[in-house]
Amino acid sequence: MKQSDISTSTTSTMKQTTIFREALGDSPVIRVLDFLIEGRGLDYSLSDIVENSNISWTTLHRIWDRLVKLKIVIPTREIGRAKLFKLNQENQAVKDLIKVYDTLLYQETEKHLSKKLEIAVLNKPFF
Repeated sequence: MKQSDISTSTTSTMKQTTIFREALGDSPVIRVLDFLIEGRGLDYSLSDIVENSNISWTTLHRIWDRLVKLKIVIPTREIGRAKLFKLNQENQAVKDLIKVYDTLLYQETEKHLSKKLEIAVLNKPFF
């Protein structure tokens, strides 16, 4: 099950969020990390990252150099004029973030599945 499959709606704005963003805050950096961790192993253009992280170009450019400098993201290749980047899974900080992400997702999945099981047991006929 993917992180995006287990999302919750915030009541005031009715936007979708993830357990990762709920736990760590809904900042632009966390949105980018959430997207890149979910698609780890794949590389993305900056346009892909902007679109899928729901942040603006201006915001991405404000935070991007820091992510590259800290080697959280690394360039992979170029397609035409577009540079592609991916999450640097060799970076220890990234490894730790992935552990947090996976743990949160596992816990939320378990909670979701146990609720479904409880409902199924309660709806089972008694004969």
